Amino acid sequence: MRLRRKVLWICAVLALVGRTGAAQDAKQDAKKEARLRSVLGVVTDKSEKPVVNAIVFLKNLRTNVVISHFSDAQGNYRFSGLDPNADYELRAEFDGEKSASRTISSLDSRKEMNLNLKIDRKK
Repeated sequence: MRLRRKVLWICAVLALVGRTGAAQDAKQDAKKEARLRSVLGVVTDKSEKPVVNAIVFLKNLRTNVVISHFSDAQGNYRFSGLDPNADYELRAEFDGEKSASRTISSLDSRKEMNLNLKIDRKK
């Protein structure tokens, strides 16, 4: 009987510790997610018209990983879930023409950045 009580007591303690650990993990995940950044903007041509289906490239300068998205029907693009401790390079391309590259610094503390990209398209 004493052995059974000890086993039940140990199980109760382990369950309590497991819950505490899970709660701490959830808090850490929420904290990490709260620090993530995003960048968004509009891709336009030199006459300020939105460029539809431009390819927007985002390069992590620490890992050299490049991800890309197409601009939507209004020329908008968005990247989210960005590491706040990494620098990024951002640029757009359409029909062989490129925008100037923009740099996103890890020293910039903004959680959401609005960076518009302009492509000088040939007529």
